[in-house]
Amino acid sequence: MTEKEKEATLPSKKDFSEWYNELLRIAEIMDVRYPVKGLYVWYPFGFTIRKNVYNIIRELLDKDHMETMFPLLIPENEFMKEAEHIKGFEDEVYWVTHGGTSPLDVKLALRPTSETAIYPMYKLWVRSHADLPLKLYQIVNTFRYETKHTRPLIRLREITSFKEAHTVHATWQEAAEQVDEAIKIYIEFYYRLAVPVLASKRPDWDKFPGADYTIAVDALMPDGKTLQVGTAHHLGDNFARTFDIKYENPAGEQVYAHQTCYGVSERSIAALISIHGDDKGLVLPPEVAPIQVVIIPIVFKDSSDVIQACEKVQQLLQDAGIRVKIDLSDDRPGAKYYRWEMKGVPLRLEIGPRDLKNGVAVLVRRDTGEKRQVPLENISHESKETLKVIQSTLFEKAVADMQARIFVCSTLEDVNEKLSEGIALLPWCGDKACGLQIEEEIGAGILGIPTDQEEGHKGHCPVCGKDASVKVYVARKY
Repeated sequence: MTEKEKEATLPSKKDFSEWYNELLRIAEIMDVRYPVKGLYVWYPFGFTIRKNVYNIIRELLDKDHMETMFPLLIPENEFMKEAEHIKGFEDEVYWVTHGGTSPLDVKLALRPTSETAIYPMYKLWVRSHADLPLKLYQIVNTFRYETKHTRPLIRLREITSFKEAHTVHATWQEAAEQVDEAIKIYIEFYYRLAVPVLASKRPDWDKFPGADYTIAVDALMPDGKTLQVGTAHHLGDNFARTFDIKYENPAGEQVYAHQTCYGVSERSIAALISIHGDDKGLVLPPEVAPIQVVIIPIVFKDSSDVIQACEKVQQLLQDAGIRVKIDLSDDRPGAKYYRWEMKGVPLRLEIGPRDLKNGVAVLVRRDTGEKRQVPLENISHESKETLKVIQSTLFEKAVADMQARIFVCSTLEDVNEKLSEGIALLPWCGDKACGLQIEEEIGAGILGIPTDQEEGHKGHCPVCGKDASVKVYVARKY
């Protein structure tokens, strides 16, 4: 192994934190050396992953949402209108107080989230029931003064890729249906990333400030902690009353609207990287991989015919809609394998003089390491089909791993034994005092009530002993 390769060697994924930080650097996802804490720079390779990921969410939303863009700066008087909402963010807001050297008459907040930027405009835009439902979204940067330990893609002071949707509806029920629809969209989004998620209704003390209720989706990370990777909030008419968002109903009456908001961030990419990656580096689902197939020519002294064959294969794959690259660098084949495994390229094709003579290429899967020979005449079909298999295999493997780390528990002692491995499913009476005591005694959080849980007796609350009508996910959280 060369000195360069030694520098690029990953620690074991068993040391998840160190593995994660090194992978972001070596695979060129993000550079953490920007001279402001909690702000990071996307490498072009990482940004291409981001672009592919966010193209999926755009595709899913654009069916019945419209994309827009609202300003970054929010006047203090608008920001301070919704008391409960502001209380939830007051310690995280960056304030702009000067324009050049001149003090501003009204301080401006850098958006931590955009409700107070968007809803003054919704007051102007919503006039009649014919204007509803209104479904807009934007993908923007947001700023939160995180005082906890910052971590790239997971806990940031500048969230560079915040997708937030904001909808307006005539009734509370229609807004509730939109929250359910948002969660379905997120589950489909993560399915496309081959990332299984768990949806649950957050307890009241953990809901979005100013919301009637919150439903969130969580991914289970390799270290046993959960990562909240999407939220949907039913806002009722709380913000409508604050910002005077009314519509004229068919009877000619002025009625307050009901609203929802829901968001995902680059935490989606943190989950994607963490769940699929291994000790060799990234393992990218084909749908979002910047390069889906890399072609490695095995060349000797005069190998122009090999290069020509590789170029022909490249053209065939491109014509089939596959993102493909030939590695024509001077590195040894082993060094090339190492580099593209680190980058998570789903499929590698090796073509040398002997392969060419036999009319085949060696096809190597990144996820399993499986090798097989494929006739060059069928290379496009074989590559496309194998990419589909890799995509589904990654999801199936991730689902099996997650399900194996969800533990049905009945006591807090059971929970304490299992939390380092994953998620506990625990009976709860629904009383806030019991819920907070559960969190305090186990040093972890109640994620929420699974949205797919059937009604009925679920055992007894481990704190008060009363009948429990629900079970809740309990986990250590990022």
